[in-house]
Amino acid sequence: MQIQSLPFSSFLTLLAVCAVNHCLGSGVTLITHGYAGSADGWVGAMANDIPNYYSFPGTNFTAITITLTTDGNNNYFYQWEPTNATPPAATDSGEIIVKLDWSQMAGGLSAPYDISTYNVAGAASWVMLQTNSIQALGGHALVEFPIHLIGHSRGGSLISEISRILGTNGIWVDHVTTLDPHPLNNDGNFDFGFPTDAPAKNTYANVLFADNYWEDLDPLNPLDPTGEPVAGAYVRQLYNLSEGYFNVSSTSPDHSNVHLWYHGSINLNTPTSYNLAGDAATIDASMRTNWWVPYEVSGLRSGFYYSLIGAGNRLSTDQPLGPGYPAISDGCNKWWDFGAGLANNRTPLQSNSGAWPNLIKLDVTGTNVITQGSPLSARFYCEYGGSASNLTCHLYSGNDFNTLGTNGVLLGQYPLSNTGVGSVLIVNANLSTSNTPPGIHTLYGKIADGSHTRYLVAPELVQITPNQQPPTLQIATVNSNQALLSINGLAGEVLVLQTSSDLQNWVSLATNTLTSPAWTTNVPLAAGSQFYRAVLGP
Repeated sequence: MQIQSLPFSSFLTLLAVCAVNHCLGSGVTLITHGYAGSADGWVGAMANDIPNYYSFPGTNFTAITITLTTDGNNNYFYQWEPTNATPPAATDSGEIIVKLDWSQMAGGLSAPYDISTYNVAGAASWVMLQTNSIQALGGHALVEFPIHLIGHSRGGSLISEISRILGTNGIWVDHVTTLDPHPLNNDGNFDFGFPTDAPAKNTYANVLFADNYWEDLDPLNPLDPTGEPVAGAYVRQLYNLSEGYFNVSSTSPDHSNVHLWYHGSINLNTPTSYNLAGDAATIDASMRTNWWVPYEVSGLRSGFYYSLIGAGNRLSTDQPLGPGYPAISDGCNKWWDFGAGLANNRTPLQSNSGAWPNLIKLDVTGTNVITQGSPLSARFYCEYGGSASNLTCHLYSGNDFNTLGTNGVLLGQYPLSNTGVGSVLIVNANLSTSNTPPGIHTLYGKIADGSHTRYLVAPELVQITPNQQPPTLQIATVNSNQALLSINGLAGEVLVLQTSSDLQNWVSLATNTLTSPAWTTNVPLAAGSQFYRAVLGP
């Protein structure tokens, strides 16, 4: 397989956008279509709505489209196009939203080739692995960040195979979401005249969380293919998908309504509508009532809620459909104990070079309200099977969610050894906050072996409070009309200057949050005795 690049023509909101103490950014969300689809319709609409999600961690983001094509002779090509003008290093969210278009190979009347998802996944994975394939990334690879793969129909097969290929390179995938996956001529499907796709029924050992949304509402209609459950995922079968694509000209309304259901967990408005490139659909009030069960709160606590951006509790043992149905935590990787217990719920990788180091999870383990200078307790999970001897994990505090920015303050660094691809190392860290200014910060990690780097942001925000100590007050100069007072404290402290004539009744004159250790101010001199003091403010 040959892959070539073709030229293509051409921390202000932390508290406002995050659920209390929980929010996470700086990841890659990749969305792709299935048979006879493209990135221009529902894929584009879904990508456009993600930055408007209520807990999206920032005000800006990077959006790109990757287009894969072939010449039909086992040569594959890619193009990339920025769909907004913000490069990753300049965003406060650190989020990268990718629309993957393989419509030339996906089948249908407009596709000259119908190529197996085995081949398409190989081309897509190659693009994701290279540090120079996407110029906007400035020398970084897409796989350096936590990855969420979302695919519908044949696209479910495609992203499953992408996750497997990344795993053979030693890369952990944070999240795989399959929407009514339907591999051609695999997993029990028979599709005469089409190629054999990669399977979608398994979740591989390098996937941290997987969820699967599928239906079997019209199994006898060959024009409306059904999906399938996925082992190792949180499996949510959809039993009521009336309206939606039934109200427009669609040959596969049930099948298409699965990605519309997921879209309804991103755009929570009623009605929710889109009309892009001839792909149109609406979610109305009756659908909000009928498509989601009460636990899912009309879509609010479902689907995208379990992404890193949504910050939903993946470890929850709740069963949204009730007793006897799957639990959310079924989608967690239980080969190692990441908090959901141990179980054999992953498919092993047949090979794994271990070449990439991984930060799999990072959490604040103690209080996340810390006095400046006090230690911050954290825990990270890592894996590395490569050959480098200089593997190191650096942990930082940041002013936003962008791990590529320059505002990080180093809290601690941890030399690590090779764990092997069959082991996960858990490290408990006590981090110094002496150099982190008071305020609200993110905690993020960078793990590197000299050749490969990966990043991860902890879901908990950290509040650093000033190291409170009593202020001191001195009279600097005095003349006949006024005195210049010098008030000394710690940067970040709130100080209140007060005055009294009897040392019993005090009146506040001014309040100041120190940006430097000293605050100087003039006070008028009056007849009689006048006293001044400085106290810590609220």
